[in-house]
Amino acid sequence: MRMYEYAGNPHVHTPYSDGQALHADVAQAAAKAGLDFVIVTDHNVWVDGCERYYDKVMLLVGEEIHDVRRQPQANHLLVYNAESELVKYASSSQALINEANDRGGVCYLAHPYEYRSPLEADMMAIPWIDWDVTGYAGFEIWNYMSEFKALARSRLSALYYAYFPANGIRGPFPITLKHWDHLLAQGRRIAAIGGADAHGNTYSMGPLRRVVFPYEKLFRCVNTHIITDQPFDGDLEHDKALIYEAFQTGHTWVGYDLLAPSKGFRFHARSINKEATIGEELVRTAATKFDVQTPANAEIRLICNGHRVAQGNGQRLQYTSAEPGAYRVEAYRRHRGGRRGWIFSSPIYVT
Repeated sequence: MRMYEYAGNPHVHTPYSDGQALHADVAQAAAKAGLDFVIVTDHNVWVDGCERYYDKVMLLVGEEIHDVRRQPQANHLLVYNAESELVKYASSSQALINEANDRGGVCYLAHPYEYRSPLEADMMAIPWIDWDVTGYAGFEIWNYMSEFKALARSRLSALYYAYFPANGIRGPFPITLKHWDHLLAQGRRIAAIGGADAHGNTYSMGPLRRVVFPYEKLFRCVNTHIITDQPFDGDLEHDKALIYEAFQTGHTWVGYDLLAPSKGFRFHARSINKEATIGEELVRTAATKFDVQTPANAEIRLICNGHRVAQGNGQRLQYTSAEPGAYRVEAYRRHRGGRRGWIFSSPIYVT
């Protein structure tokens, strides 16, 4: 497969729900951050008529849907490509997923695990709890603002991490990765995305008042990278289809691009004359050879069904196995005195 790579942010809000920047301004921030696409996902509203290329950045519109009557809040679902308002189905997570799929949509569980901050009522944890549902494409394994919420355990820590977030941001919550691996080990096909959950809100603490996380700043942090078998050609419908096909098939990885650009990451598996890449199935004809390449030095881990089967330092990891399973990659880098998550790939499924 000849591969083309694009980077974007698939979790963003505007004033149509609880964000601050309108669609054109979101696209401008994404362009300044060097992204190829950005997807607005306002709460319980699908805004039609805003999808287009803004200069070189493609802006698409999805929706983050939840049942507003459910207390405490839970089960936020990111719905892409459904092309219609689906909030009336929000009272049943399974019915919502089914309807989205029937309309050609792609569903991801938003911030499936979260930790509340005691500072504000609107910083409550909003986890996913309806784990018996099926039909979704994957997890949002890393939500930047969810991680900040977990760091804001006191006013002092909130103030510190508001000014120095890179000192606290470390990676997906371990419980999220553990649950993901648990489902993969059961034979589920579950892909990964990561996003900013950008709102651009202004916060006050005593005399201090500032936009803590501007859109552009967040778009330089946790992003979703996709690989496609065709290049974007500037036609909205053509390029949009490529993005959502990648989301549906799991041709994705999550990159913390603030540490170092994750562009150029590659993960392949080969068994004799058969080959697969991220999101694909490989039917073995013999032992499987895995090849991981990162664009900068890192601690590279190969995970199979929740178990670390290989690890190395540098820009390449190779490993041979006779075992089936869902194989995924984690890569870590040192930053500001600590080990930080950098790259988390969707699996290759070896059968």
